[in-house]
Amino acid sequence: MAALRSTLLALCCVCAPAWAQPKPGQVMDDSILRSVGSGYHFQTLSLESADGQRHYQLWLGKPDQAPPATGYPVLYMLDGNAALGALKPDTLRALSHKAAAPVLVAVGYAGNQRINRAGRTLDYTPGPARPDPLTQQPSGGADAFLDLMEQRIKPAVAERLKIDFQQQTIWGHSYGGLLALHALLSRPHSFQHFAAASPSLWWLGPERLAAAQQAFAHRLQGGPASLLLMRGEAEPAAPHSSPTTPAADNQAIQALLAHLQQAQGLTLEYKSFAGLGHGPMLDASLEYLLKSM
Repeated sequence: MAALRSTLLALCCVCAPAWAQPKPGQVMDDSILRSVGSGYHFQTLSLESADGQRHYQLWLGKPDQAPPATGYPVLYMLDGNAALGALKPDTLRALSHKAAAPVLVAVGYAGNQRINRAGRTLDYTPGPARPDPLTQQPSGGADAFLDLMEQRIKPAVAERLKIDFQQQTIWGHSYGGLLALHALLSRPHSFQHFAAASPSLWWLGPERLAAAQQAFAHRLQGGPASLLLMRGEAEPAAPHSSPTTPAADNQAIQALLAHLQQAQGLTLEYKSFAGLGHGPMLDASLEYLLKSM
C-alpha cells in the first residue's frame, strides 16, 4: 500500500488547466446520423437530471440486423456528443455485420456543443462535492449520474430495443474514463465490460484511489467483469506534468493494473497507443473498442 501511495502521490497537484479543458465553442459533428449504408440507424431520446438542472440527449444506434435471442449487447458511450463525431461509417458497417452487433447509446447533453464541460465535470467525477481543480465548477456527481443510468437511461433504452442485460459495456475518455473506472470500482455489477480511456486518475489523489481499489475486490465477489484500460504514450499523467517522460508518467496506470490483477474474476486488458496525446485518445480509444467488439 505504501508503494502504491508513493507512486500516485505526484498525481495530486494540479496547476495549468490546458491539458484537460476542451476548446470552448466546439460544435459536435453529427454527420454519422445522416450517413447512408453504415449499417446503423439512430433515434434520439431526451431526459433531465433528477434536479432538472442538466438536460441529456441520447442517440440510440440500432444495427440493421435483428437482435439475437437474448437481445442486443449494448455499448454506452459517455460524452455522447463527441462520441458521435468519432464514429466512422466503415467501422459501423463492419460492426453491424457481426453475429452479435451491439446497440450503441451515445449519452450526451442537449445542444450542439461537442463537449459540455459543466455537465461532465459534475456528472463524471466522484464525490464528495467540491470545486473542480481545473475549472472551479461543481463536481462530485458521479454516483447520482450512475443512479440516473440505472434508474432511467437503461430502462428507457430497453423500452425501445431488446437488450441483453448480461452484455453491457460503458466507455469513457478523460473525466469519462474516470467515471467508467469509478463505476467498476464502486458498482462492478452495473455493467459487464468497462472501457476507460485516459482516465483522470490524478483527480482522485492517491488516498482515495487506494481506498477505492481496496474495497473493489470485496464488491466484485469473484466477478465476472472486464476492464479495457487505454492510454496514449504521449499523455502526461496530470495537467501540470510534462509528456516528455512517458515511463514515469505511466507509473500510475501500471500501479493500478498491478493492483487490479489481484482481483479474482476481473479480466484485464491494457492498450497503449504509440505517439498519441490526451485529446486524440477519445477517437482512437473508441475506434479500438468498436473493432474489438
